[in-house]
Amino acid sequence: MAFSLILSSPKPFSPSCNPNPNIPRSHILSNPWLSPPSSRFGLIPHLCCSSSVLLSKPWSRSGASRCSLQSRPEYIPNHIPDPCYVRIFDTTLRDGEQSPGATMTSKEKLVVARQLSRLGVDIIEAGFPASSPDDLDAVRSIAMEVGNQPVSEDGHIPVICGLARCNKKDIDAAWEAVRHAKKPRVHTFIATSEIHMQHKLRKTREEVVRIAREMVAYARSLGCQDIEFSPEDAGRSDRDFLYHVLEEVIKAGATTVNIPDTVGYTLPSEFEKLIADIKANTHGIENVIISTHCQNDLGLATANTLAGAYAGARQLEVTVNGIGERAGNASLEEVVIALKCRQELMGGLYTGINTKHIVMASKMVAEYTGLHVQPHKAIVGANAFAHESGIHQDGMLKHKNTYEIISPEDIGLSRSNESGIVLGKLSSVSGRHALKSKLLEFGYDINGKELEDVFKRFKEVAEKKKFTKTSQQILFWWQRVSDEDIEALISDEIFQPAVIWSLGELQATCGTLGLSTATVKLVASDGEEKIACSVGTGPVDAAYKAIDSIVEIPATLREYAMNSVTEGIDAIATTRVVIGGDDSHMSMHALTGEPIRRTFSGSGAAMDIVVSSVRAYISALNKMLGFMSAVKATRENPQGKTSRSSE
Repeated sequence: MAFSLILSSPKPFSPSCNPNPNIPRSHILSNPWLSPPSSRFGLIPHLCCSSSVLLSKPWSRSGASRCSLQSRPEYIPNHIPDPCYVRIFDTTLRDGEQSPGATMTSKEKLVVARQLSRLGVDIIEAGFPASSPDDLDAVRSIAMEVGNQPVSEDGHIPVICGLARCNKKDIDAAWEAVRHAKKPRVHTFIATSEIHMQHKLRKTREEVVRIAREMVAYARSLGCQDIEFSPEDAGRSDRDFLYHVLEEVIKAGATTVNIPDTVGYTLPSEFEKLIADIKANTHGIENVIISTHCQNDLGLATANTLAGAYAGARQLEVTVNGIGERAGNASLEEVVIALKCRQELMGGLYTGINTKHIVMASKMVAEYTGLHVQPHKAIVGANAFAHESGIHQDGMLKHKNTYEIISPEDIGLSRSNESGIVLGKLSSVSGRHALKSKLLEFGYDINGKELEDVFKRFKEVAEKKKFTKTSQQILFWWQRVSDEDIEALISDEIFQPAVIWSLGELQATCGTLGLSTATVKLVASDGEEKIACSVGTGPVDAAYKAIDSIVEIPATLREYAMNSVTEGIDAIATTRVVIGGDDSHMSMHALTGEPIRRTFSGSGAAMDIVVSSVRAYISALNKMLGFMSAVKATRENPQGKTSRSSE
């Protein structure tokens, strides 16, 4: 059943303009959360309101409708031709990547950037180039490749953005990194709240205004036509001063003004009013895009972001899985799916995100950063589409709409059957074909050595999970390997840093009769093999000490965690470790400017918990060694002449 949308020019949101014709007008006026900001605050912000909307087949099982006009509008830095369209600004590679333990190598950042482009994000904030030579080089690589070559089905090329504090050195670094992209952007910021200006900046209001104005103008003078400005801690800033700062940067050439709730302090009603106040009281605001950046310290980042969009913001800053400083940021998947699922209550707002790539993006970010998603996480958590309660299961069997408001397939999630896949009497050729077909269901299109490696691991697990028919003691060459087992193996093979060292062989002994010992053989990238033996308080400790004696790089274990992928004694164990190095692994914090010591995460999977632990430790070491190598290379080549492939 088709439907259409006829857009008219935007007009003030009034009680007669009801975004959801299924809700009585009287109910909207009486409900403070459903009523428009104009009726609550005495203001008239402009929301998307079409002259005619014919509803059709719902996108979700809840009955939500969506605009038929789903094509992405032409990109104009300070204007969006379609007032219903909302830009998605992803800062996973900047704010998210600076979370403790989330350090990614340049190659990993490039791979994630490709996935973000495939996902359809409008702007990728690729990093903070001034923080380190390696970060500058990584952002430049992303600008050269992802910023020029489309990977999505619709040929979309995202804006590539670099963050900079309000000083010339930072802005120079950001522009040098992003200028190679087809659509480059510089994002500069300075604090505007009293507490930040007094205690962090130690500057007066007049000085802050002058710096903001001059640095936006400086970025324009370099040739950058797309400039975003953020008044840090806007949620706690004096309103009149905030309007003044924004007016000055708009005059200086800013095309987007971002309103950050830097410490996650505001409530949704407060943040909505903040956006509405800015729209109503800032001269020149109609000539720029208003953006939101909400932190999750009180668990309100997604709610505040949606409130900002409802009040008129048309760019939303988010991260995959909601990762970021402290408690994280607004979650991309939550914001996008909420807009899509409840579009009729959001005035017809829509994004250019291809939701079928959400699950893959979530898994990729989780594995590369080591920040795994909690099971009850909305949209992408392991339990998001699980139904264990008897009442829920009964309802699901009768009609899925009873407990699912969205379909898992809409976000790219393939739901396994109760027993998972079955590996039958397959030859090596048909086995590979069956496994490849299953991987395609998960969204992994792999070939060559990667497929061979996964297939080899798959057969090893299947062999260990085989069972005997006790009456005849006959081995049956078919085993049940769950989807979760396969995905753990994929993660352990694919989402890994460049191989500097790999595990050759491992032998460990432990118990109550003597010291635990471990013998480890590591294979270097050039094929050289090294063997070491050590003792420890347990087999994992002994193995780690043996590895340290081979690698000869100081590393401190900061975190260690292990989980079972499935139930049962034969479950695959996944291990995550976080390690730290010495003072050579330093970079600059984007907001404070203070030097921070980098930490590196690694993950591993195996049915043997010691093997799983060793794989995770080697993964983290490879990431640390890769980071050290990249820093050394950029210091030796300060011009950073990065190739487009960066591989």
